[in-house]
Amino acid sequence: MVLGIVVAVGTTMFSDSAINANRDALSNDLVNLASRAQQYYRRPASLGGGGESFNELATINLLTTKPQNANGTYWIVRNAGGEGPVEIGGKGNEIFNGLPVEVHVVVYPKRDSMFTIN
Repeated sequence: MVLGIVVAVGTTMFSDSAINANRDALSNDLVNLASRAQQYYRRPASLGGGGESFNELATINLLTTKPQNANGTYWIVRNAGGEGPVEIGGKGNEIFNGLPVEVHVVVYPKRDSMFTIN
């Protein structure tokens, strides 16, 4: 009986650890992508940047050149355009409550805001 409880607790702890590690990895990747989006925003249009706009962000392949890695898959959830924010999503490989772990970052010109979906 005790051995069964120990095995169950160990399995749960291992699963929780893998889920949290996947969320952390997604978050790290999203911070990198947010930084690249902000660099694009600040770069003048004449130099291939957005010229203080996120409008063409999807067309420059910021994400589509490598939308997937060992941590998960990434995509632009929404782009408000202009000075409005862009939201980038990341869906991981670990399953939590029947769904893949998912983290999003909302990128503004001078800051970003990360939040967990699952």
